[in-house]
Amino acid sequence: MDIIAKLAEELNIRRQQAEAAVKLIDEGNTIPFISRYRKEATGALNDEVLRNLFERLTYLRNLEEKKEQVLSGIEEQGKLTEELKQQILSAETLVAVEDLYRPYRPKRRTRATIAKEKGLEPLANIILLQMTKESLETEAQPFVDSEKGVETPADAIAGAMDILAENISDEADYRKYIRDITMNTGKIISTAKDPEKESVYEMYYEFEEGLAKLAGHRILALNRGESEKILTVKIEAPTEKIQQYLEKKIISRDNPNTAPTLKAVAEDSYKRLIAPAIEREIRNELTERAEDGAIRVFGKNLEQLLMQPPIAGKVVLGWDPAFRTGCKLAVVDSTGKVLDTTVIYPTAPQNKVEESKAVLKKLIQKYGISLISVGNGTASRESEMIIVDLLKELPVPVQYVIVNEAGASVYSASRLATEEFPNFDVGQRSAASIARRLQDPLAELVKIDPKSIGVGQYQHDMNQKKLSDALGGVVEDCVNKVGVDLNTASASLLEYISGISKVIARNIVAYREENGRFLTRAQLLKVAKLGPKAYEQCAGFMRISNGKNPLDGTSVHPESYDATLKLLEKLGYKPEEIQEGKLSGISKKISDYKKLATELELGEMTLKDIVKELEKPARDPRDDMPKPVLRNDVLEMKDLTPGMILKGTVRNVIDFGAFVDIGVHQDGLVHISQMTERYIRHPLEAVSVGDIVEVKVMSVDLQKKRIQLTMKI
Repeated sequence: MDIIAKLAEELNIRRQQAEAAVKLIDEGNTIPFISRYRKEATGALNDEVLRNLFERLTYLRNLEEKKEQVLSGIEEQGKLTEELKQQILSAETLVAVEDLYRPYRPKRRTRATIAKEKGLEPLANIILLQMTKESLETEAQPFVDSEKGVETPADAIAGAMDILAENISDEADYRKYIRDITMNTGKIISTAKDPEKESVYEMYYEFEEGLAKLAGHRILALNRGESEKILTVKIEAPTEKIQQYLEKKIISRDNPNTAPTLKAVAEDSYKRLIAPAIEREIRNELTERAEDGAIRVFGKNLEQLLMQPPIAGKVVLGWDPAFRTGCKLAVVDSTGKVLDTTVIYPTAPQNKVEESKAVLKKLIQKYGISLISVGNGTASRESEMIIVDLLKELPVPVQYVIVNEAGASVYSASRLATEEFPNFDVGQRSAASIARRLQDPLAELVKIDPKSIGVGQYQHDMNQKKLSDALGGVVEDCVNKVGVDLNTASASLLEYISGISKVIARNIVAYREENGRFLTRAQLLKVAKLGPKAYEQCAGFMRISNGKNPLDGTSVHPESYDATLKLLEKLGYKPEEIQEGKLSGISKKISDYKKLATELELGEMTLKDIVKELEKPARDPRDDMPKPVLRNDVLEMKDLTPGMILKGTVRNVIDFGAFVDIGVHQDGLVHISQMTERYIRHPLEAVSVGDIVEVKVMSVDLQKKRIQLTMKI
């Protein structure tokens, strides 16, 4: 198989682009590096396309490897024909290769192998030839041999039928037809094991849907209901059509001596051998497809969460709400340093509201707190009410934000948090994390395993390695898009930078602590284990503000420094003017990029990137994202009435809609059908996590705590 051609066709890119990307990946370059600094080579393929290409490249290479193993396995048996070899070589999936290998795979003892040991294969061939004029009982008589365990002609016929049934089930073309027709016209059916029992799976108690139309979230829900032993799930195939197909394939003569037996063989082969395997394969394929879709949604949600704009320059009070154990507070200055921590008990059972307010007023006055970051967990609602009351009593304006605290408890109990805050308990660490994730979501959230951030559905039911790899890729892309300050970034942030391993990240921090701040990017080469290749991959994503070389504070790669200095000289600027922001109009001074790029020995795309960077050095891509909604008043669920129009923040996007925080304790659901007037296949076409949207209340169910919203206003 021509892997490059296949990749180009599947990803709808040119052959040269696929070829260049594969070459760069094989040379050990990372996806963020290729995407940002090798645009000329790949024709500016973005990180999403490059990650898809890498995934498919791995699959196709594994497929080729599998073909080699299968070919040599069949050749060793002396059974490899030219026709079979071509079929294997042209197979496009691992399933197709497995189907072709099935007849030659070493088998455990089956009913068919036992029948062959009894010498019944010639009888099977007589039945399959369909030319006998004798009854099968007569043909079977010579095969009766009590020493071999064949006591009667009926035993012999049964053994021969087992051989034929297995041969049919091993036929690759038959399996392909059955798999395709089942997938295209079959149904999935689920029933409740106990129809009286209440559960979240009630809509699946009597459920059926065509396999071809089955949505990913339904597949995952059915799987979970089945594993929790609440549902019985099975596939209903078009059995009659399959039976007719098999009969047509194997019955070539209308011989009354053999036709009824071959009909029975076809039925047995399908029901006993083919159907269970095909059902398993289809269920696996559907699950894999559903998982891939869910992981994509999870990845998009995570990207939006990580790329939320930081709220800079504010002293923030982090508030980890709780009942019995009290609300943990942490005051964090504008650089993320923890200034103070304490515990208050304004919620049940203590209800020390006035005492708590007095503590809060002192903290706000002492540290100049202007923003309170409240976790959205247990007792968040009660804490919010107290905060709103408090804000009315303050002489200075203070606002609050409800933040998604998913993963805060995971972080606060981690080794990393223990190293960062050795003298804090888990509550204090959690409060500090809740404050910092408002100040710089990306820097704080990278400390948590992406799976624990909780912006998806059914994440615990999926292939965990695939999920980890995909989400790790999302975090890596986000961190590299933003870049890091080499002199302040934590090891947990640095390890996501292109070319930097966990060990090297720790070594960078150790070098910084021992030698003071980095003054140049080139100093990175003095860090233990950070060689020229790692330097090439990481340097462009590391920023040094107020360093020796102004270009070190930009995303211009060191490999382009000479050309950039020539460019500045040509346009009449000095490098020092970069930091002073005096290059904001330089793109207007360039009339012919192509000519200038040739002159500077640069690619045209690279030149455009450099000019863009010089105009706005170290520009943060998060600045374009919607800012969090800052609040100073509160709504209760009972205050909501149909028709009310509110502003809210998208908290989670799932296959059938999005959950929106509208300032009451319960997020409201905007169903996919209520998102836009136009038809959309997935909610991600209309919204992303972190989006600020205007919604109208459709209905409120206080008992079930459900709020239905619409964006069609």
